[in-house]
Amino acid sequence: MTSAPEADWRLFRGDGVPRAVALPSAPPWRRFTPVPALRPELPYLIERQHADVVNAALHLRRPLLVTGPAGTGKSSLAHAIAHELQLGELLEWPVNSRSTVKDALYQYDAIGRLRETTLSRDAGEREPSIGTFVRLGPLGTALVPSDTPRCLLIDEMDKGDVDLPNDLLTVFERGVFDIPELTRLPEDMADVEVQTYDHGGTAQVHQGLVKCPDFPVVVITSNGERDFPPAFLRRCIRLQLPVPDKERLRAIVEAHLGAEALRAADDLIDAFLRRRAPGELATDQLLNAVFLRTGGVDLNAEGLLDAVLHQLTGAM
Repeated sequence: MTSAPEADWRLFRGDGVPRAVALPSAPPWRRFTPVPALRPELPYLIERQHADVVNAALHLRRPLLVTGPAGTGKSSLAHAIAHELQLGELLEWPVNSRSTVKDALYQYDAIGRLRETTLSRDAGEREPSIGTFVRLGPLGTALVPSDTPRCLLIDEMDKGDVDLPNDLLTVFERGVFDIPELTRLPEDMADVEVQTYDHGGTAQVHQGLVKCPDFPVVVITSNGERDFPPAFLRRCIRLQLPVPDKERLRAIVEAHLGAEALRAADDLIDAFLRRRAPGELATDQLLNAVFLRTGGVDLNAEGLLDAVLHQLTGAM
């Protein structure tokens, strides 16, 4: 495939000369309006036997623990489930070393309430409701009673504290949690409207207790960086996603970028497979390379393919 003239793809020259350029359209997976999880033009490809494991978790209403190397589509699976089953906007809890179950359930802004209450009293105005200062986290919002269950993604659980899986056991078993700041309120304030994790959303909480009638759809991802305790694993349905082979990669390219892109991608797929052996690569890196190719970018330019298909592990 012949690459486009230099001026077509080299937008930045590094020569300090200002010039008017039109940025090309972003790849489909880098467009955020509308929400990517709700866009049908980005299909999620999954083998029947793996979809059956997902269905088992849905029927049992157990958390689905998805493991596999980087780039196998673990997080995307949660988006696909929420979209296909019309469960609303996906709730996401990206786990890190500072994550706690309490923060994922709710947060209470005590300082903000004290400040606003003082200002209201000084102005002779009515004090704001305590619910104004309570916001449910992604996990807490998933447990709010609703007509249809919500879908929650707990992403990269193995990056959290070693006690995090055990801290989730009670919530997973009972589907309930309390907000102490609200349980202490008098009887005439038993019903409090609080904020949810959804933008602009609210929920009614009675006597400080949030309890789901049916457990939400929960997808937990792990890169396999550490083992989880048996008690936690017993409560999950486990799905190991394999590294995609050449035919699966071709199907992914065609699904995301079309048949025309696939016809120009064979050598890039071969290069991707060669480089994947000594070091980990993610499938979206291949999609990036194919997208650049179809946009006229000369991937043979010095160091460009190495920059796009760089290994995710090992020295830089």
